Amino acid sequence: MLSIRQIGMFGRTYRNLKRYRQILTILFRYGFDDIVERLNIDQYIEVGLQVLSRKKRENVEKLSRAERLRLLFEELGPSFIKFAQVLSTRPDIIPADVIKEFEKLQDEVPPFSYAEAKEMIEADLHDNIENIFFTFDETPIASASIAQVHKAVLNNGDIVAVKIQRPGIRKIIEVDLEIMLHLATLMEKNIEEIALQKPTQIIEEFTRTLERELDFTTEAASMERTAIQFMDDETIYIPKIYSDFSTERILTMEYVEGIKVSEVEKLKEAGLDLKIITYRGAYFVMKQVFEFGFFHADPHPGNVFVLPGNIICPLDFGMTGSVDTRQRILFVDIMESLALKDAEKCAHLMLELGEHVEEPDMRVFKKQIEDFMGRYLYKPLQQLDVTRLLQDLLEVATQNKLRIPPVIFLMIKAFAAMEGVARVLDPEFDMITFSAPFIRRAKLAQFAPAKIAKSILTTFSESAHLIESLPREILHMIQVIRNNKMTVNMAMPGISEVQRSMNQISNRLAFSIVIAALIIGSASLLASDTPPVIFGISLVGMLGFSIAGLLGVWLLIAILRRHML
Repeated sequence: MLSIRQIGMFGRTYRNLKRYRQILTILFRYGFDDIVERLNIDQYIEVGLQVLSRKKRENVEKLSRAERLRLLFEELGPSFIKFAQVLSTRPDIIPADVIKEFEKLQDEVPPFSYAEAKEMIEADLHDNIENIFFTFDETPIASASIAQVHKAVLNNGDIVAVKIQRPGIRKIIEVDLEIMLHLATLMEKNIEEIALQKPTQIIEEFTRTLERELDFTTEAASMERTAIQFMDDETIYIPKIYSDFSTERILTMEYVEGIKVSEVEKLKEAGLDLKIITYRGAYFVMKQVFEFGFFHADPHPGNVFVLPGNIICPLDFGMTGSVDTRQRILFVDIMESLALKDAEKCAHLMLELGEHVEEPDMRVFKKQIEDFMGRYLYKPLQQLDVTRLLQDLLEVATQNKLRIPPVIFLMIKAFAAMEGVARVLDPEFDMITFSAPFIRRAKLAQFAPAKIAKSILTTFSESAHLIESLPREILHMIQVIRNNKMTVNMAMPGISEVQRSMNQISNRLAFSIVIAALIIGSASLLASDTPPVIFGISLVGMLGFSIAGLLGVWLLIAILRRHML
């Protein structure tokens, strides 16, 4: 598991000080010093912010804020690049112009040495590399921030691709995640408009995503699960996993030679059918989402190969999504309500799908959905951008303080990748018409006899358990009341903040009284010429005045820093 700790006030982050300074310097360089200042970060870490350069590069000043954000994340390194890629799937959190920039981020870095790769293979597989592989290409065929891939041949003659985790990457990511979590905590405390997005929860979700991506056994399991799903389908091919030569940091899989789905000219030269490829790619995504509920969440053109015979071969299962039956049915019902242009039903379904602290004004919410439908649902089908439609609908939900489950955004990311490929390979492809049978089958599946029987059985079992345990629970409650052990816990939102403010006010008031007493006492000592006396002035009295002055200045600075004036 990734080991990250919340950075405490007292710890001063000395453990990560060098990296923290580096991150702050880059923030200043790209013109985000306003955010750093609003974080009041100098109260938590003593890094000498005043010596960090706040000069922006001249060429950066001409760029938009979204472009500067992309360059910032790119320079901050692997953890932040991955974070930006995750954020690019969340239009509920960041605006469209930033998403467009984040989608340009390149996760390509120089490869690490063969010596390091060899050392890791031998450490994890407990044998010399010469005993494991008949041949092993020292030059990697691909290199990214998390891992790089080498081509090799096993002793049995099988050609394989060996994915090796970058040495030390886990430690780098742990340090960055600790700093991200600390910055997110400060944002929740000091920047109201960002606090609404619950940045600490976003970092916690991102940590779980990265944990899965750093554990190659999870990726191997995802590939094998998908292979079983499409076992009888000759149009989809999932490379074989070699479990005996795979660990958390090493993934050995079948090497496949194909053409990237984005290389249109090469596909044509190979005599492959672009329309069939589009159909099969869409089929792969739709079947996973609407029938299996488990899907490849990042099927972008670089991750999908086409093999001879127009066979689709998806790669890189580091990011997957799993949507439960309830979420899938709700999503299908929302799609149906859009097709029927039923704004009221759509609003209630969105309310059921999302989480909310307080229920939105349904009248306003319904009106916004009606406006949304007016913008999108009266266009010709060929002009309809389904991904944009879904993203804007979820944006309406988040504007009304509904928190949509992250997996829904992963679904839309998968749809967006599929739609992007379709636009290149077959501009006439109609995603709405194609998806209709999948949506219809998913809708009917909830009324299947086996499904209903299982639901009735579950309900009956839970009811029987409740009836059985109810008398026992009532007796226990009566005993607690009889023994005067019952307590009532009342939760009052915001009371801790009020209590903290009251404590702060009372402390300052007491401090002010102490200062006033020092001043009055010192004045009395000066008036009575209390010895020792120099030049007719009582030294004790002057000392009292000096201490009172210093304490007064300190109190004034503290008040100004807390914006209490």
